[in-house]
Amino acid sequence: MSFSHTILLINNYRDSNDSPILKFAFLIFKVFPYGGVQRDMLRIAHDCAAAGHDVTIYTGEWRGDMPAASIHVEILPSHGWLNHQRHQSLISAMQKALISNPVDLVVGFNRMAGLDVYYAADPCYVQRAHEERSWLYRLTGRYRFFAAAEKAVMDAHGNCQILLLTEREKYSFQQWYGTPDARLHLLPPSIPLEKFADKNHEACRAYARQQFGLPENANIVLTVGSAFVRKGVDRVIDAVAALPEALQENTWLIAIGEYESNSDMQAYCEKHGVAHRCIQAGGRADVADLMLGADVLAHPARSELAGIVLIEAMTAGLPVLVTDVCGYAPHIAAADAGVVLPSPYSQADMDDALAAMLQSSRQADWRANGRQYTAHIKNTSSASAEADYIVAYAHQKTENQKVSQRD
Repeated sequence: MSFSHTILLINNYRDSNDSPILKFAFLIFKVFPYGGVQRDMLRIAHDCAAAGHDVTIYTGEWRGDMPAASIHVEILPSHGWLNHQRHQSLISAMQKALISNPVDLVVGFNRMAGLDVYYAADPCYVQRAHEERSWLYRLTGRYRFFAAAEKAVMDAHGNCQILLLTEREKYSFQQWYGTPDARLHLLPPSIPLEKFADKNHEACRAYARQQFGLPENANIVLTVGSAFVRKGVDRVIDAVAALPEALQENTWLIAIGEYESNSDMQAYCEKHGVAHRCIQAGGRADVADLMLGADVLAHPARSELAGIVLIEAMTAGLPVLVTDVCGYAPHIAAADAGVVLPSPYSQADMDDALAAMLQSSRQADWRANGRQYTAHIKNTSSASAEADYIVAYAHQKTENQKVSQRD
């Protein structure tokens, strides 16, 4: 069933007084604060629970605050020396738990067999393995595990419904798997207006500088993400190091995120002579305030399926500097809310763009354009689109099962 027909279905159920309570299982390998797919998963879980349905999240690791009492969390064990072995062990534990506690719909936020719906927050694995790795990598157990997990979800003869964040990934998956159009459903970006509601730009600007002991007129370049190299934080540091001396003396990079254990931002900054200009802030709960208070969000990622941080920045009215490989980069261009760097990536272009943006008279325009663009999306799409799709498909699935049993 195509989700293009499910909105009518869910409206019918909402209008009915005897709409049944559904049971959902959300499967995700790990949950940690500030992760993009983790935030999306929790938002969708809350939307399903708010609609009166039962949601249980099955995971192997949970860091951070637990969700509202209306959402159940089951932390399951996993074993293995290697990462993919632990994933396989966790999937087996999830499947056993679902046998003991059957549900109406299984929703996955990582690729694995047995899903009814998959939220596609990661790019096509097999494509990246062929484009970015040697043939030797494709002989490893890790490759075999993740390729098989992706095929279980995307195979042309499968039944899993796939929720897509960008049109680009639709073509990638179809190129490798021939997944039919009817199972691929493009979602509008989720617009987090509530995160920035009732916040004052000038107050947040002062707050951001006070938090890090910066001058009142300091330029703040913000990065947000938990992958130092993939998100291009090193590229931003290079660009800060390349700023004209007078501009650099009043500019600071604030890097928000919990980086990989093998990433040493401090050493990288020291090597480039800008350690005194770069602040590694770690994971923080005040990202919305810092976005409202910063001057530029720099996101020159090497790979980014979507990039919800780009949508958040536009919603906050923060000008964005981004590479065109990011799935949501076209929204920055369409809104005229910053600068999109073309491929192939050039560090010289990045250096010039950052310097120009920090001194541009267009900053007010970029801020206003971003806010107007995301407000329009918010006003013309469902605030709970993913939950709407999931609930509608669950209703359709249960109805089909009743018909089959009668026949």
